[in-house]
Amino acid sequence: MSVTRIASYADRRRGVVGLGLALVSAVAFGTAGSFGGALMSSGWTSGAVVTTRISLAALILTGPALFALRGRWRALRSSLGVVALYGAVAVAGCQLFFFNAVQRLDVGVALLLEYMGIVLVVFWMWVRHRRRPRWLTLLGVVAAVLGLVLVLDPSGGLDAVGVIWGLLAGTGLAVYFVLSARQDDAVPPLVVAWGGMVVGALTLGAFALFGALPVHAATTDVELFGRNMSWLVPVLGLSVVAAAIAYTAGVGAARLLGATVASFVGLTEVLFAVLFAALSVGQVPGALQLVGGLVVLVGVALVRATESSPTEGGEAAAVPPAADAAPPAKIGV
Repeated sequence: MSVTRIASYADRRRGVVGLGLALVSAVAFGTAGSFGGALMSSGWTSGAVVTTRISLAALILTGPALFALRGRWRALRSSLGVVALYGAVAVAGCQLFFFNAVQRLDVGVALLLEYMGIVLVVFWMWVRHRRRPRWLTLLGVVAAVLGLVLVLDPSGGLDAVGVIWGLLAGTGLAVYFVLSARQDDAVPPLVVAWGGMVVGALTLGAFALFGALPVHAATTDVELFGRNMSWLVPVLGLSVVAAAIAYTAGVGAARLLGATVASFVGLTEVLFAVLFAALSVGQVPGALQLVGGLVVLVGVALVRATESSPTEGGEAAAVPPAADAAPPAKIGV
């Protein structure tokens, strides 16, 4: 078998694995709304939900992360800057900005503004790698945004401050995908996710300590999937599924697919969130939302079809590989 065919097979395999991880991440992130909504309906503030989610996830991943770090502490030290930025902006900041937007806007509008971050990813790749997006990529952007509008069905008046918070959440989402795609094989995705959540938990804790983030929790039973159950069930769901698994799989997917493709596949999180809402609280999507979901998938397919290589290097063919792979100097929700 020729070297070219071996390389092509390896690229296809990375793409399949990357798509699988991206879908796992999207499914996991999609459960956050149902778990978090159950807690907030029982008296939890959004600040308590987010802080508990990230803090417990960081604790859960501590053992596996320390095991993965054996002999790699020097590599982690060299990546502390990007891990700190990932935790503060992509984990803590993105979620804090989003929930601030939700306080002033409909959830659908806030989500739509947050997912404008995918457009920022496309333009960042344009500026960073000096490669103009192909017209199919731009068409995919338009289709994905249009599909989101149909799925989320935003309505109601727009508060200017709320819009600003929503756009800041979108910036945090873009940072999440761009930093997750950084090629630093010396630091495993699990460690990046763990380090980011440690920083995110400390950041959220500081906001709560200084009164910028209201935190209140309750230990009463919650209603989930049509049944009353312990509040521990959604807390564990948020921490294990919607944080630990979601962020770890997301970092791995972005490294294999690149920031652009990973961000568009991440849009399926909205579809899974709608599905879980239908299963947990009976919010069945209408015909227009189903059409919107198909349009989102078309947009994702268009972007994926324009990528000649599943790695970020393929997205930036004009840039020497070393420039994109050099060691470095979050919603979501």
